Amino acid sequence: MSVRTTSSSAAHYGEIARIGKALGSPVRLRLLDLLRQGTRSVEALAVAAGESVANSSQHLQQMRTAGLVVGERRGQHVEYRLAAERVSSAFAALRDLAEAVRPEMARLGRELGVLAPEERRDLVRRIRRGEVTLVDVRPAPEFRAGHLPGARSIPLSELRARMDELPRGREVVAYCRGPYCSLAQDAVALLAAAGFRARHLDLGVPDLRALGHPVVTGDGAPAPVRPDRPRARSPRSPG
Repeated sequence: MSVRTTSSSAAHYGEIARIGKALGSPVRLRLLDLLRQGTRSVEALAVAAGESVANSSQHLQQMRTAGLVVGERRGQHVEYRLAAERVSSAFAALRDLAEAVRPEMARLGRELGVLAPEERRDLVRRIRRGEVTLVDVRPAPEFRAGHLPGARSIPLSELRARMDELPRGREVVAYCRGPYCSLAQDAVALLAAAGFRARHLDLGVPDLRALGHPVVTGDGAPAPVRPDRPRARSPRSPG
């Protein structure tokens, strides 16, 4: 094997490392998780992530260079989205890996009320059978980008003022962005204090969609899944 062939065959490690470097920041991972909920402007991402616009823009540019996100100018703003659904899957796989090999994740899971697998499956079955009142406590733009069928959009910031919209004779299940999002837990605390029977679902829309659960957009249409970009293949002989 020639030196050139050896170098070319090893170059893929460098390309994989570019992805690893782009993901090697808690801020970038947070921004990526927010983009799993739907397209957002830089300004909206900055607010949701608790970062400055300048810092958020810098991190987004790094992920854009790596091919993880796409930015498009809309008027005075730049809106970002995931480059492909596979990026969302990669984030979930990285989170699963952290849960498997990082003991600290277990403590964080207990603090945030991550459910046991059987408890989660039972709750999802009850939701699908329509036995509970389902409340999406994410901001309204995230709800419109994709939500569970039958869910009511009541952002956490509006929940206290809108509790009279919820029937008291049924259990209320709140959900937000995923296992480590605290919005649903905060919603359950507010609801319980007001006398509701309430629980939280610790899966977000991207996680449920990956499991094959239906997701709808704000107008009730099926939520679009962005196809992966076709990969260019260089011609080569088999083997």
